[in-house]
Amino acid sequence: MGIERSRDSTAKRRRNPGAFWRLVIFAALLSGWLWFTGRAEAARMVPYSTFQAHLDSGNVARVIVGPGQLRATLRVADSLGRTAVVAHRVDPALGGELQRHGVVYEGLRPRSVWDNLILWVLPGVLLIWLWSSGARRALGQQAAGVLGFGRSRARVFEEKEIKVSFDDVAGVDEAKAELREVVEFLRDPVRFGRLGARMPKGVLLVGAPGTGKTLLARAVAGEAGVPFFSINGSEFVELFVGVGAARVRDLFERARSNAPCIIFIDELDALGRARAGATMSGANDEKEQTLNQLLAELDGFDPSKGVVLLSATNRPEILDSALLRAGRFDRQIVVDRPDRTGRTQILRVHARRVVMAAEVDLDKVAALTPGFSGADLANLVNEAALVATRRASASVALADFTAAIERIVTGLARKSRVLSERERRITAVHEMGHAIVSLATPGADPVHKVSIIPHGAGTLGFTMQQPAEERYLATRSELEGKLAVLLGGRAAELVVFGELSTGAADDLTRATDIARDMVMRQGMDETVGPVVYGGPAQLFLGSSNVDALAARAHSDATAREIECAVRDLVQDALNAAVATLSLNRAALDEGAQRLQERETLTRDELPRVTPASTTQGRPG
Repeated sequence: MGIERSRDSTAKRRRNPGAFWRLVIFAALLSGWLWFTGRAEAARMVPYSTFQAHLDSGNVARVIVGPGQLRATLRVADSLGRTAVVAHRVDPALGGELQRHGVVYEGLRPRSVWDNLILWVLPGVLLIWLWSSGARRALGQQAAGVLGFGRSRARVFEEKEIKVSFDDVAGVDEAKAELREVVEFLRDPVRFGRLGARMPKGVLLVGAPGTGKTLLARAVAGEAGVPFFSINGSEFVELFVGVGAARVRDLFERARSNAPCIIFIDELDALGRARAGATMSGANDEKEQTLNQLLAELDGFDPSKGVVLLSATNRPEILDSALLRAGRFDRQIVVDRPDRTGRTQILRVHARRVVMAAEVDLDKVAALTPGFSGADLANLVNEAALVATRRASASVALADFTAAIERIVTGLARKSRVLSERERRITAVHEMGHAIVSLATPGADPVHKVSIIPHGAGTLGFTMQQPAEERYLATRSELEGKLAVLLGGRAAELVVFGELSTGAADDLTRATDIARDMVMRQGMDETVGPVVYGGPAQLFLGSSNVDALAARAHSDATAREIECAVRDLVQDALNAAVATLSLNRAALDEGAQRLQERETLTRDELPRVTPASTTQGRPG
């Protein structure tokens, strides 16, 4: 990472390098003159009684009377060889009285130049400096002066300060391949455009949070060896009208003067949100003015000059259409969550910073982390290193990664939460129900670990599954099997205890969401039919499809059919789980008893089960 600094102040120092040193030399000469004159004055200073004695003996040839001092020239040098002395004035009447009593007396010394400087000048200068610096900080100015509102707040990184390259970015090979063209253009714009091609004016990086969009932009600047202007979209908008537009103009002007370079606007949705209608006053608000200025700058600047605009967002659906049209953000690059191979590569990048045990297989760790983003994997490596540090180990082992995954997914283990024997029994039966149904259901993800140690805020136990492979689609039978596994805990409580507990609340929520999505968006119910119900999905990246079904565009009768179909899917899954556990009742009791004794079981410690039937139907 580079160190942030202001390019403007550096340029000013380079334009006038001798001004600062001339000021330093002048201050040194002034201080030296004041110090020399002060020492000379102090060397001639004598008490007033000494001056009076010289006067009484007739040794004073000449006196210069000042407002607070007397400067006397002596006829004969005194014992120290001085022919000129200085004394502070004393009232003559008082002086005569003191002299008659043999008292040594002198006048009150007036303040020197240094005294006046310390008492009056320095406090004033200090107050002015504190006021000016506080005002600039309060107004958010980066440039000196009260008119610096319109200056861009972009942080500038010199080409030598950026240490990130494409080798530091893993798991997004397609995005890196797209951005290599940008690097080649910045290195040699003339050769790149020899056939008349032009570089896209803007490149928009789209992806879920934590997938590495900002890191990719910095890697482009590091590979190209050009300055990097980084700013957040929210930093353009200010309380005062017109400030955001002025900052956009200033940013592009600075970029043109430092071409070739890269402008990176993070969180573009804060600046480029789709414009609404006019306000009640008939005028656009500050955000719209800022967006309009950005659109004008995108139309006005020439990409052949070596200025490339990169932006990142995880909410592309709310961006203004004028911002995404051809000629502005010409290219959109999706930075998706990595697959298993990508996760392995990312783990290798972050594992360089920690001491790894020789037996650690990062591919196995990647298999346990489906859906993790690059930021999640970086946090995983750090958590594993912390786990190894706490147990005073010399290196990070595979067990440390497993413990770190459990902490990230289920929360911190709370061994201090003591469950009663009855609660431990119910939790063990519940978790073993999930495990038995998963083992007996064809196509279900294999079980990796089962535990009844409380984790997080309300989790009394968990069943961790390890996907056998990356899946990008699912069949109806696979979704029905997933529903059965989710309801396996509830089914186990029915089979063993004949009654239900509150431990299946989260399982029911997740099962209902899957069933509703099957009916309303996937057309997997014969009664409702192959029709998509609900409004168009305005999804934020990383959210589920069910969250976008708030808009209702169907009748009450259809809504009833949908609810009945969802209920039937969930009920069928519960019936299938009950049938599977009844068939494997001995394995369920054995596994629950073993789980109560050991608290945690791995895949190899689970009992053998009889596979369930591959057909699931509604009871007749």
